Parts: sequence; structure tokens; C-alpha cells
Amino acid sequence: MAEAFDVARGGTGGDGSGDGPGRADRGDREGRPVGRRVVFGVVGLGALGVLGGSAVQRFLADVAQHDPTGLTGVLPLGNQFRFYTVTGDVPKADPNTYRLAVTGLVDRPQRYSLTDLAALPQTEMVRDFQCVTGWRVPSVPWSGVRLRDMLALAGVQSTAKALRFLSFDGTYTESLTLEQAQNPDMLVALRMLGGPVSHDHGGPVRLYTAPMYGYKSIKWLSEIQVVDAVHPGYWEGFGYDVDAWVGKSNGRNDDVPTG
Repeated sequence: MAEAFDVARGGTGGDGSGDGPGRADRGDREGRPVGRRVVFGVVGLGALGVLGGSAVQRFLADVAQHDPTGLTGVLPLGNQFRFYTVTGDVPKADPNTYRLAVTGLVDRPQRYSLTDLAALPQTEMVRDFQCVTGWRVPSVPWSGVRLRDMLALAGVQSTAKALRFLSFDGTYTESLTLEQAQNPDMLVALRMLGGPVSHDHGGPVRLYTAPMYGYKSIKWLSEIQVVDAVHPGYWEGFGYDVDAWVGKSNGRNDDVPTG
């Protein structure tokens, strides 16, 4: 269960862009989406933990340490949500030394500080954050630099076909085709929910792929590589779609690219 419990309006949780079912060394079998009985079982345990006191809470906390699904990351263990990443821990970036690199098949490689990024033209949007499992946070305010604007500043070369995104957690990666990256709803996000992107939300800078499922919106963004072919990202290695447009599988047909 790859995604998708992003830190929404209070509490900490995860999303598919860096929080999900455990660490990178999990086998394929553990990384596949889990069945409905497991979902209901874990949710039932969570409800029991709320009602049943400290013994059940301790049991759930132990389960959470060996959870291949990521589901326990959204259960109320001790009246708060757990912070979950694919690596188990992510160092906090120093805002004074943080740099976002744009490299690869470009004429003008870039290294942006937070001040540099904030000086670029900013775009605001209010869009849902949609998990591939069906969960979503509606009407989240986002602000940042359109990805296509950053590519224009770097000067994409004619042999380029795709983008590869790296996280400074050292493990998480994602991808877009060059055509997808030109969509105006692809944002290098500096702000969300009315403030700077926090560390728990994937800050200081994260990707937000508005018309795609949450696992494409990579957290803790450190580098954008312009490459000659698509390199499937972390969750695609567990069977998730490389092309992750939100669609009717989640009862949605209104969240389509705007251009």
C-alpha cells in the first residue's frame, strides 16, 4: 500500500512520495498492494487500540515497526500519527545550505537556493492530494515554481525525453516524461497549507504533480535530472503505474490536466 497518507491538516503521516510501506530493501512480495481483509484488520486494530487501552496500544506500536503496508502510519497510536518514510529517517535540510540541482541534458545546469527559488515567478493553486488507494485531502493550497519554467531556464537539449527526480533521503526517486513535465499543474512546491513546506511534508522543497496520484509527488526534493529515457521511480518497482494520472478507479473523473 504505497502511498498516501500525507501530513494534512494536523498530525503526521505519510504519502506515497516518501512515506509508505517500509524500507527500500523490502522484497516485491511485501511491496505489492495488500488485500481488503488486511486493510479492515488493521483499521479494526486501530479502533480497538483507541478503546482498549495501553496494552493494545503497545501491541499496535510493535506491529507498526514491522508493517509492510504503511497502514499503521495512519492509526492513532498514543493520540498522534506516526511519521513514516521509505528509509525510516530523513535528515533535515539546513535552509541556509539547501540547494536544488537541475542537471543532465541541459545547456545551463542550475543549483537553486531557497532564496533563488522564491525569487522565480510563483504559481498558486488549490487542488486535492489524491492517493491511489482512494484516500484524498481536498482543496489543499499549494505555491511554487512551475516545473516547465525551471526547465526553460535550464535549456533542455534536443535528446532529452524524461525527468528523473531524486530525494535527499537517499532512496526515493520518481520520473516524468518531458511531455508530462510541461503540464502547468506540475509544481516545484515551496509552500502548502498556508506556510512553507515543512520537513514532515517533504520540505523544504517537494514536487507536486497535481493531476497524478500522490506517490509521484516526491518529497525532500534534491535534484531534477533531465535524461534521455524514463527511469521508473521507487514505487514503480513495486508495481505502481509509471503514468499515474488520477482516474475513475478512485471514483474521480474531474481531476484532469488543465493544459
